[in-house]
Amino acid sequence: MQADFAVELGADDETLEVPWATPGHGPRYLDLNRQPELLLEIEEARRERELGEFLSAINSPAVILETAKCDAWASTEIHPEEEIFGAACKFGSYIDLVFSDDRRFSFPEHEQLAKRLTHLLQRVPEIPAAAEFLIRRCYFHQQQETRDGFYLTFYLFGYGNEQAQARQQWAIGLKLVENAIRQLSAGPL
Repeated sequence: MQADFAVELGADDETLEVPWATPGHGPRYLDLNRQPELLLEIEEARRERELGEFLSAINSPAVILETAKCDAWASTEIHPEEEIFGAACKFGSYIDLVFSDDRRFSFPEHEQLAKRLTHLLQRVPEIPAAAEFLIRRCYFHQQQETRDGFYLTFYLFGYGNEQAQARQQWAIGLKLVENAIRQLSAGPL
């Protein structure tokens, strides 16, 4: 599995607000860490069983992270850097991850987590999958104040000659990342 991380803290880079909501009755932030029963309201988790399992595992009390946002999709658009997999299609997802405690306000903690995750994933068996962790700025709305912090956007792609094969590699990769996060949650970063 290919694994890497990057820092995206520029003025034009993506940011996240927690909690977040789309206008009207569209998607919104659901605190799965404190209300795991809300997992059933996430359409992507209902559609992709493995994504639902990952969200459930990461939002458990034994894990140092929680999730804020996600999506999953299939694509036949292969970028030049992905051609090394020799695949015709890919299945991908992104999941926004935040620390469950005050480490969410610490850049060094995010950098250490991204480095450790990347290192662990580079040691797993070679499969046609790629994971990337992006450290980004997050604005946490708490009572009457907003605090600047950070979050990780975790992208994962599985590759194959047909969509079912790409999806299977994605599912394996998702389980490998879940296990790496569980391992890091069991000890000090």
